[in-house]
Amino acid sequence: MTTRALLSDLRAGHVPDPDMLARFAQEVADGTVSAGQLGAFAMAVCMGPGLGEAGRVALTNGMARSGRHLSWDLGGPILDKHSTGGVGDPVSLVLAPMLAAAGAYVPMISGRGLGHTGGTLDKLEAIPGVSCDLDTDTFRSVVRETGAAIVAATSDIAPADRRLYAVRDVTSTVDQIDLITASILSKKLAAGLDALVLDVKAGSGAFMTDIAAARELARALVTTANGAGCRTAALVTAMDEPLAPSCGNALEIIAVMEVLTGVAADARLREVTLALGGTLMRIGGLAGDDAEGAARLAQTLDDGSAAERFGRMIAAMGGPVDFAARWKDRLPAAPVVRTVASEATGTLAAIDGTALGLAVVALGGGRAREDDTIDPSVGLSQIARIGTALDPGTPLCRIHAASDADADAAEAAVRKALHVGDAPSLKPLILERLP
Repeated sequence: MTTRALLSDLRAGHVPDPDMLARFAQEVADGTVSAGQLGAFAMAVCMGPGLGEAGRVALTNGMARSGRHLSWDLGGPILDKHSTGGVGDPVSLVLAPMLAAAGAYVPMISGRGLGHTGGTLDKLEAIPGVSCDLDTDTFRSVVRETGAAIVAATSDIAPADRRLYAVRDVTSTVDQIDLITASILSKKLAAGLDALVLDVKAGSGAFMTDIAAARELARALVTTANGAGCRTAALVTAMDEPLAPSCGNALEIIAVMEVLTGVAADARLREVTLALGGTLMRIGGLAGDDAEGAARLAQTLDDGSAAERFGRMIAAMGGPVDFAARWKDRLPAAPVVRTVASEATGTLAAIDGTALGLAVVALGGGRAREDDTIDPSVGLSQIARIGTALDPGTPLCRIHAASDADADAAEAAVRKALHVGDAPSLKPLILERLP
């Protein structure tokens, strides 16, 4: 009865009743709602006035509580971070151990690669032995013992979202802002968080290329999460080029370890991580302001405690017990490595981040289909930054491939993705903070 009444209201162009949306989420999870009704709901939300702020909160809360809802009794705040997705973006893997070393607990439920963007879980599982598919008891144990765990959602976490997302994927209703917001936040809220920071990407390598659209999504996420009872802030960050100088699973782990250990650390990756982390430390009650939070996190890099926490987490999740000390020897390497050099004189004016991400997928570093097997060793490294002065022979990047033929195809894609022109006006990394 709830679903029929809800669909009738949406068809009539009415903003639905929040209580009705909360009940609907439960009925989605228990199977009362059919696939046809789910598709009709998603389409009606896309075609109509939307859910409204109260309705968005109600649907998000209902989906978050449609399955297992975790609770914690630990010695510090339960904090997390979520990104809307970009290219060469391993921030989560740097930030989680920093937060753990600073006194927080980080039960991060993350995802695998989607489209042109890499997945945090795929990157982590590039480390031999690591498994992100942990049952709830093991997940709890790793968080309690090491301060952080980065895992896949189990089937009993936000099951309503699992069903609704599958229908949205095949009905071209993925990009509606109310549905995006409820999907992202339901899994995070089910983890029992005290505070959450969101990294909303904008630029050529992001799902949202337009800054105004990214800002709109950031506001919807922040107001909904706060309305659902989780202290939340967001940063809109630039994704006009890969954040780290690498794209590909093992190659991004190298970038992570370089930041955690201070070995040739990438300044852009470190800057965005500290900006997000400083905000999260503030709203999570571990710092008086963003600057103090960022400084405390930077100290965990300087004193080695963040790298030590990362190593403990890796060992607890099945990886090498000596990874923090021997990471250079523990990661898979591709058999073909080729430097791509500039053929022109000028300035690297723009990068098509989506094209670079798809080049990595074509190399085998991502999935064209859900059941594809990933090669963790392939990808791109030492990617030149926008604004780099170029002459013939200036390195543009290094390709890591399984074969010469794969490297040939990747080189052609890279050359199309990197545009030479006049010196560009460089954007700041942090475009906006909310609030």
